[in-house]
Amino acid sequence: MPAMTIGTNKAVTIHYTVKDESGEVLDTTEGRDPMTYLHGAGNVVPGLEAALEGKGAGDKIETTLSPAEAYGARDEAKVRNVPRRRIQDEKIRVGGRYRVAVETGWIVAYVMEIKGDYVSIDGNHPLAGKTLHFQVAVTDIRDATEQELQHGHAHGPGGAH
Repeated sequence: MPAMTIGTNKAVTIHYTVKDESGEVLDTTEGRDPMTYLHGAGNVVPGLEAALEGKGAGDKIETTLSPAEAYGARDEAKVRNVPRRRIQDEKIRVGGRYRVAVETGWIVAYVMEIKGDYVSIDGNHPLAGKTLHFQVAVTDIRDATEQELQHGHAHGPGGAH
């Protein structure tokens, strides 16, 4: 029987390091437990998911993703001032990330500045507009459980706690 490969509805466990264009490490699992995600559910950026498709346990990849393949381009329209009352938290602080009510519903945004009753927010992902370099080692692949498929993400040991 052929070894299992990464595809839709597989729970995939990886170790990874992601760097920006200058080589600065932005995130890594080095020294930590690996990450498990549900392939095909949008749990990782699209370009990384595509690069991992068809790989097997033990495979290692290096890939460079454009902003379009990762977190998208920065959108300056997502940087704006909103009334403080639209933020779903009483203890707002600069640098914090909060749910904010906007015309189209709720977004998650970073608070850049607080001026009286108004707050400057940035609804872009912090890595939007950046080219990212990934080094990934696939450590395990398994069929996702029915519960994981229903929830749209992989669960750790012991289930969905």
